[in-house]
Amino acid sequence: MVRTQVQLTDEQAKALHELAARRGVSLAELIREGAERVLAEAGRRDRREAARALLGRYHIGPDDAARHHDRYLYGETSGR
Repeated sequence: MVRTQVQLTDEQAKALHELAARRGVSLAELIREGAERVLAEAGRRDRREAARALLGRYHIGPDDAARHHDRYLYGETSGR
C-alpha cells in the first residue's frame, strides 16, 4: 500500500471517525472504501459515455424496423 496524506474539514474528520467507530474499522479503511466507490463510478461513467458516443454513428437495417418488425422478422405483409 502507498501512504498518503489527506486534508479533511473538521466536519468530515468528525463524521468519518464516528462512522469508523460504529463500524469497527479504521479511518484508513473508510477512506479506501470511498476511493473504491469513486473509481467504480468513474469506470461506469466512462463506459456510459463511450456507449453514448456510438449512438447514431452506425446505420444497420431499415429505418422503420421498430414499426414494421413483424414484416422483417416473419415476412408478414398484413398491413398492421
